[in-house]
Amino acid sequence: MLEKIINTDNSKTTIIIRFIVGAVFLSEGIQKFLFPAIRGAGRFEKIGLPSPDLLGSFVGAFEIICGVLLLIGLCSRLASIPLLIVMLVAFATTKSDVYLENGFWELLHGSRTDWAMLLGSFYLLIKGSGFWSVDKALMKNE
Repeated sequence: MLEKIINTDNSKTTIIIRFIVGAVFLSEGIQKFLFPAIRGAGRFEKIGLPSPDLLGSFVGAFEIICGVLLLIGLCSRLASIPLLIVMLVAFATTKSDVYLENGFWELLHGSRTDWAMLLGSFYLLIKGSGFWSVDKALMKNE
């Protein structure tokens, strides 16, 4: 089972996607704790999510942990799953109003980072960590 999770190819360019997605999620997770009123619990309360204090810390912790895992290339496939869920919930809770109020083009403009994180996470779910990663080093030791 572990072999399937850490199995990856020899792609040297995957590190770029890992670093972009990992750094953004790490930063966003940290900000949920540094600025809870606008990035964490306060934001979650404003958009109507249940238990915003608990959920803000929970999501922030997952973003930090999964962001670090992506940056080092450890279990990138597994780490991308919670991040995909975070992005899908973000789209559903924050972007539907933008679409309804301002239309399709404003939705695309306002969600460009969200799309990049969603698609980058999908890429890592499919491809794995790539050549320069802890996963690749673990594969060599098997």
